[in-house]
Amino acid sequence: ILMDRNCRGVLLAPPFYFKHVNDEGLYAWFAQVFEKLGTRARDVIFYHIPSVTEAPLSVELIGGLKTAFPEVVVGVKDSGGDWAYTERLLREHSDLTILIGDERHLAAGVRLGAKGAISGLANVCPGEILPLVQHGKDNSRIIDLVNAVLKYPVTPAVKALIARQKNDDGWLNVRPPLTRVSSQQVNELASAWDRIFSTSQ
Repeated sequence: ILMDRNCRGVLLAPPFYFKHVNDEGLYAWFAQVFEKLGTRARDVIFYHIPSVTEAPLSVELIGGLKTAFPEVVVGVKDSGGDWAYTERLLREHSDLTILIGDERHLAAGVRLGAKGAISGLANVCPGEILPLVQHGKDNSRIIDLVNAVLKYPVTPAVKALIARQKNDDGWLNVRPPLTRVSSQQVNELASAWDRIFSTSQ
């Protein structure tokens, strides 16, 4: 339906009901999706987030699909948090748009050719994220902030930081099955933020 309404692209995660599916099975699934869409299949960015899907997209799998469907596959969002994977992805698939999901690897990724990010923390501190994207400039505060946020469920934690910035507890609300962070966790995140940003970069 979206493709019929001029959707500009699709961020497509692998199927995740069955865990630890091999590359052959994942290839067959993606191929079937593209073949069913026919000429409407275009501008697909693969979503590599194995911590959620438990279905990692190997560098080889991406290469095979890119070769088979060159008019469809345009990029990868890499939220794996594994620098060795990210580095290999960038070196072997430099013709694809690689978007970094783990801000700790963003600056280094940009220096190797990543085109940018899909970043949760850009909602909280865009001014800190922008130099990473534009210039590949390292920022230790972002690394510290990611590490602090990862101690909690990420989406509720990011929303808690936004709630504090805007002084609006409505931002603490999340959709099920996620749940709000506790008051104690909000305070812990606030303390971490204050500690991280109390010194100049």
